[in-house]
Order: sequence, then structure tokens, then C-alpha cells
Amino acid sequence: MRKLFLFVSLIWMLNFSYSQIKPNEKLVYAASYNMSGLMTHIAQVKMETEMMETSKKSFLHLSCEAATFSKWDSFFKIRDLYESYVDPKTLRPSLYKRSINEGGYTKTEKYIFKPDGKTVQSTSKKRNKPETKKTFTVGNSTQDIVSILYKLRTIDFQNYKNGQTKSFVIVFDEKEIPVVIKFMGNETVAAGNLGTKNCYKISIAAKTDALKGKDKNLIWLTADAKKIPTLIKFSIPVGTGQLTLSNATGI
Repeated sequence: MRKLFLFVSLIWMLNFSYSQIKPNEKLVYAASYNMSGLMTHIAQVKMETEMMETSKKSFLHLSCEAATFSKWDSFFKIRDLYESYVDPKTLRPSLYKRSINEGGYTKTEKYIFKPDGKTVQSTSKKRNKPETKKTFTVGNSTQDIVSILYKLRTIDFQNYKNGQTKSFVIVFDEKEIPVVIKFMGNETVAAGNLGTKNCYKISIAAKTDALKGKDKNLIWLTADAKKIPTLIKFSIPVGTGQLTLSNATGI
């Protein structure tokens, strides 16, 4: 699931202007995995937004949660939560948090993005090992893997040509990862309670072992101003699967 979530984060990586993402949005996905040739529904993924106020600044809180259904917990239990606190207009992150429990493997992380835009202070803890702290540098346009999830939806794809690509960088596991996104045209896709939608189809490639195959990692976004992710297909070292939108509210 770590690799799946990394893939999901890679899909939102294009130029952007100002955020169209609003608070109180909730997207629910059915997560399926290819088991013995059959796509089996094993988990649910939720993505939510809300406004958070402090004495000095307002933040848009972005959260992504994944959990296997109870009947699959004995096979491989997943309880993951990823969070980012970002500027509501630019989606620039100030704080990123990650807490995962995957088949008994646990890890927590916290990244603080310093105001200089180039420095990140991280705190990390794996299982029963001691907590570690680190300071590392990133590019001033590098995002965490949650905030980048929403940036793709600010892009106007109407003038993109088939095969057009663009390169970006995200930070994951305390290192930067280059990403290339390719526009692959339009297709009609089922979109849960939104009905059937005309969608933009995008391929994702990254310099990481987390993703496998050429044009095997794909995302479909509604071809309208909201650009809701409707279908995600992924290919990782341990198999293939997909996320299918089942319900969207507050959009």
C-alpha cells in the first residue's frame, strides 16, 4: 500500500495557478487488487479536505486514509493516514504527516517545510526503533505526496496534445523523486455517483522501483473544471490493482 499511495501521489504533478480545491470535499474509492486473475475489492480509500484556522494563518487540511475491510485484516491489515497542511491558494505545504500500519509494519513521519522553501525538518519512527530526526534540502517547487494529489486539478488540459509530457519532483521517504507525466487523450469512464464522465487520461512514470511497466500506471480525471479523479490503475512489484470512485460529495 505504501507503493500504491506513492503512485496515487504522483498523478497530481503538473503546473498550476491558484487552487480550485475547496474545504469539505470527500472522495471515496473502492480499492481492488488482482488476486489469482480476479480484481478483488479489499479496501476503501478516502480523501477529504477541511479548513483549519490558527492564530496566525489559515490552512487547508488534506487527508488521505486507506483501510482494508475487516474480513481481509487477517490476510494483510492496512490502516494508513496521510495528512498535509497547505496554503489554501497555492497548495504549498507547511506540514506533512504520515502514519502507516501495513501487515504489522508501522511507521510515522512528520515533515516541517521551513519558510525559506528549500529546507525540510523531518521526524521519523519505524516499529520499535528509536526516533530519528533529519534536516534536508529540496527544490522550492517540491511538494509532499499529499498536497501534490490535488494540484493536477488546477490544470487546463484542453490544449494538451496526445503524448505531451512534463517533468516534476516530489519528496517521499526523505528524498526527492523525479516524475514524468504524459497526456494520453480522452476516454469515457464510470464515476460512481457522478455517473458516466468524459475524462482526461494521464500516464505516470517515476524514477523509483515502486512503479512498474510503461504506461501501466494511469489516472482518469473528469474533463471539466473540477477534474475529479474517477479511476486509477497501478502496476507495482507485487501486482496490479485499481481505485474506482464510488462517491463524491462537497465538490
